[in-house]
Amino acid sequence: MEFWQWWDRAAAEAAVHCIPEYELEYLAQGLGLSRLDLKLRRPVPDTVPWQNLPNLWQQRVANRVPVQYLLGWCEWRDMRLKVTPAVLIPRPETELMIDLVADWVGLVATGIWVDLGTGSGAIALGLARVFGQMSVHAIDISGAALAVAQENITNFGLGDRITLHQGNWFTPLEPWRGQIAGIVANPPYIPTAMVSSLAPEVQHHEPHLALDGGVDGLSAIRHLIGAGQTLLKPQGYWLIEHMAGQAEPVRLLLQEAGYEAIASYRDWSGIERFTGAQTPASDRR
Repeated sequence: MEFWQWWDRAAAEAAVHCIPEYELEYLAQGLGLSRLDLKLRRPVPDTVPWQNLPNLWQQRVANRVPVQYLLGWCEWRDMRLKVTPAVLIPRPETELMIDLVADWVGLVATGIWVDLGTGSGAIALGLARVFGQMSVHAIDISGAALAVAQENITNFGLGDRITLHQGNWFTPLEPWRGQIAGIVANPPYIPTAMVSSLAPEVQHHEPHLALDGGVDGLSAIRHLIGAGQTLLKPQGYWLIEHMAGQAEPVRLLLQEAGYEAIASYRDWSGIERFTGAQTPASDRR
């Protein structure tokens, strides 16, 4: 079968299985074909090993493997990041967390910032690339996830500004207690009962450790809010990603823990997706 015959059949399969055709284009681009090649339906050079493409596409269609895992990378902000099934695929809406930090502190942010549950290292890299004077500590309990993060950090030459730690949330940060300028976290926040109803791409392929937030989805968030205040310096920043419908309980948790300047922020779909706060000034703690 020649390439364009297969392509037309695969595009029809994409429509039947409600898979965006751009995912098929991503796979082809991963083999070296350009978007213009595909748009103009140019002859495929013999040097392009497209014969493996049908196998990859069947994994996408039949097994619902996310296209990012098949490619081994995803685009996030202005970066191409390595991803494997050991890490959650960074979502486009999470990109806004970097912009929110910039809105709070400006582009000259300094001091120690923390990315909790770093996974692929996306947030840590986003912070370090935007804020040139910031020192970032990135935490994950998974050694396999940290290996992916390390490769991404090395690829962007930021090993001198991002420090990786393996451990459970704040445990590795004890030496910096009271010195941290800001914490950014995208913790697991899906209620346990909802995990089994997620899309098969998520439910069967992404790490449940990064998804399952306990009975109400707030188990990790509740713990982090309670434990984080003494790690932050006075007027330190907290920014948390959560799911739709969780903004109000997250604000209440922050208020009960004594945080100030509590506010929620919407993503591109208008969903209250992020909540931020600050610790009190030193004379009010």
